[in-house]
Amino acid sequence: MRKKSFKLEDTFQQAGIREEDIVEKFIRASGPGGQFVNKTSSCVYLKHIPTGIEVKCQKERSQALNRYVARKILAEKIKEYQLRQIRKAKSEAEKIRRMTRRKPARLKRKILEDKRRLSRKKRMRFKVIDL
Repeated sequence: MRKKSFKLEDTFQQAGIREEDIVEKFIRASGPGGQFVNKTSSCVYLKHIPTGIEVKCQKERSQALNRYVARKILAEKIKEYQLRQIRKAKSEAEKIRRMTRRKPARLKRKILEDKRRLSRKKRMRFKVIDL
């Protein structure tokens, strides 16, 4: 069985991510590693400007591997964000559709009967009685 390769360029293109929209910084990693961590800037920080999504990766010792992993994570997060936006728009459209659809005749009659009953009750409260 052959393993499917993960190509960042394809994923970025599908998600509509451009390299110009990404801010990339290399910073010193934290945690265990001693002198090596303190001397090298192997941690990769990425920020996608249009969405504001930020990713920080320090899983590997190598800066190149961290760049790859960070970009992979960023692409996945952006895809998830886009899917959420699509679901939110569909949900709003469905909500508006439900609000504006016609009510059945039976329901309209029931609503009007309830309104009449309530108005009669209110009229009875303020009836002036002559003595």
